[in-house]
Amino acid sequence: MGIQISSKMLQELNMTPQEFLIEMATHFYDLGKMTMGQARNFASIDQITFQKELSKRNISIKYEVEDLMDDLKAMEAYKQKLNK
Repeated sequence: MGIQISSKMLQELNMTPQEFLIEMATHFYDLGKMTMGQARNFASIDQITFQKELSKRNISIKYEVEDLMDDLKAMEAYKQKLNK
């Protein structure tokens, strides 16, 4: 499924296609409809750039206990890999 936004609409919004994607991605992230990974992939930007875009819009990063547990598991796996 693809969505097309006309160049006329983008002109009326005074936005580039990239700006539009970032705006949509940050909005859906803020609503909880997308994870950070989904949103930054949707906007085709890296994580740091996405976090900066969130900051510009005063949107807090959502970091839940589940995210912490995933990060701890990843760090432990990395630590074990280093010790081999």
